[in-house]
Amino acid sequence: MFQDISVNELREMQKENPLALIDVRSPSEFAESNIPGSVNIPIFTDEERAEIGTVYRQVSPDAANEKGLEIVSAKLPKFIKEFSKIPEKNKVIYCWRGGMRSKTSATLVDLMGIRVNRLIGGIHGYRSWVVEQLEELATDFKPKALVINGYTGSGKTIILTELQKKGYPVLDLEGMANHRGSVFGMIGKKAHNQKKFDLMFVERALLLKESPYVLLEAESKRVGRATLPDFLLNIKEQGFHIFVNLPMEERVLNILEDYRPWEFPNECMSAFQRIKKRIHTPIAAQIENDLETGNYNSAVKLLLEYYYDPRYHHTAEQTPEERSTVLQVRNVEEATQLIEEFIAEKITNAPTN
Repeated sequence: MFQDISVNELREMQKENPLALIDVRSPSEFAESNIPGSVNIPIFTDEERAEIGTVYRQVSPDAANEKGLEIVSAKLPKFIKEFSKIPEKNKVIYCWRGGMRSKTSATLVDLMGIRVNRLIGGIHGYRSWVVEQLEELATDFKPKALVINGYTGSGKTIILTELQKKGYPVLDLEGMANHRGSVFGMIGKKAHNQKKFDLMFVERALLLKESPYVLLEAESKRVGRATLPDFLLNIKEQGFHIFVNLPMEERVLNILEDYRPWEFPNECMSAFQRIKKRIHTPIAAQIENDLETGNYNSAVKLLLEYYYDPRYHHTAEQTPEERSTVLQVRNVEEATQLIEEFIAEKITNAPTN
């Protein structure tokens, strides 16, 4: 028989052995929010779930249960096969509130000889745990912030990604938000909602809460659809700021490589229309023409010179000199190396996971 486990028991299990988290909700529910590291093996598709819901409302709960059983029976072999493919010995199933979907799924796979556990409260219970953790992190999060600043296109995200690969304590906020943090930041991406951001943030913050420092980008309060915790904003404001200055040509190349605007011409034009009125009319007309004709190198350069750089320059002036330094570098690789040297010289116990 399957076992019910709490969120805390789940986290203890994760520390001991490799564990598979299996979300049996519908694909759209999974896409909206899921526990980090989960895979989706839905017991019902979105259409099947809607059909059962209609029967529940228009006929009766018993009729809905019968409809659900009919659907599950037809797809049982495929459902079990998907579970059999998961290599991890320890498996934990969850649904929305730890109700019928996870109970039915756990019972079925258990009967087929596949040992599983079921998460009490489902993702709703896990979300409640996340909210509690956010409240505790507001007082328990110890690291000081080492904030990477720079004009748009300075490769800040690339730098942080490379440092995280090397084991440095990085909070990749844009990665958690799945958004680049600007009006063009959603191009080629589907921004995470607040719930998904919080789930990912808490997981990472708990790993780093005793670190002497964390590296993060100088984000505003909102990144895409997500709002940063107030305690993190306070830490960022009181942190030490490293300003990365790259040549304009290098910044343009970084942006083109990251955004690949030729693959998303309509999205680029739509984003530009949102800021067009804030740019001097002749320049705005030239940018619009460049976007229409595919002259993206020119469009990006003009956007940097006449929109992003003036706005960033004002923000940069607000940081006290005693808590900041400027790196004049030729490329992202050089900036990464100098930041590593700065950490080694100024901060002990680096890198740390």
